[in-house]
Amino acid sequence: MRASLKVAWLAGMACTLTGGMAFAQGAWKPERNVEIIVGSSPGTGTDRTARLIQKIWQEQKALPVTATVLNKPGAGGAVAWAYMAPKAGDAHLLQVTSYNIVTNHITGRSTLNYTDFTPISLLISEYIGFAVKADSPYKTLAELAKALRENPESVPIGTSSTAGGANHIAAGLLARAAGADVKKLKVVIYNGGGEALTATLGGHVAVWVNSASSIAAASAAGTIRPLAIAAPQRLPGALARLPTAKEAGFAMVADNWRLLIAPKGLNPAQVGYWDNAFRTLTQSKEWNEDLAAAQMSNSYRNSAETTRYIGEEYGEIKDILTELGLAKSSR
Repeated sequence: MRASLKVAWLAGMACTLTGGMAFAQGAWKPERNVEIIVGSSPGTGTDRTARLIQKIWQEQKALPVTATVLNKPGAGGAVAWAYMAPKAGDAHLLQVTSYNIVTNHITGRSTLNYTDFTPISLLISEYIGFAVKADSPYKTLAELAKALRENPESVPIGTSSTAGGANHIAAGLLARAAGADVKKLKVVIYNGGGEALTATLGGHVAVWVNSASSIAAASAAGTIRPLAIAAPQRLPGALARLPTAKEAGFAMVADNWRLLIAPKGLNPAQVGYWDNAFRTLTQSKEWNEDLAAAQMSNSYRNSAETTRYIGEEYGEIKDILTELGLAKSSR
């Protein structure tokens, strides 16, 4: 091929490919209000995440349409999942959910699983910590782990808000890492973190297992002694001096992640649109400043990466729930 013709051919191909890419990227965009569904009441962690997404999109005019938050509380998220499940292919519906979309399926509390939806993005990691009251005999996580190993039933653990939830699993993971009998753990489930904290301060339980943000707030009051955070690395801010469980000698991470899902059956153009929207959102200054203030971490993954990640997590979560005697699903 002569040089001039080759240059012309390459230029034509570049235009064709560029035009094709632009067409693919612009093939779908929302045409009506986007509902951001939350399976809990206003003021909860998932609700707060949904409203932050809405606020940033509104302020930055990121979408060509409006976005509203719709609360569908009940049954640990099952009401919201049931609302979304029949709406296959509708990319105008998004839902902020959490770890319980996996745990509730494994424990049999819900027949719906993450595979009944389109995972769009893993957004946030909320790592879980271990704390005792200020005058507790346990000064370190190693001392607590030794007591669990020697007699797990003598160390009652206070968690919230459901059996088999993220906090309960964190207690199981610590016991496993400590070499304790996970099945003999004495775990008391309270309705909320505040109740579990009150029980800890009152001496009704020996250990409080909860999110980093809750532990940071209680620690500031001087009534508890944080022992460790089950994160991959130390957290910034108020808990910067708190060692990780791994630093304390126990190789474990406990993460109550926040997940964004959509109805099943979205096409590649719809998934691509939301991939781009959430990648942009999670890179924003407003998003990251808010997470840092709440002792949370940016764990953004796109749809494909999120789907792979949850598949891996499912197996690991099922293993520990089986040890805790709570697994019922066969997947």
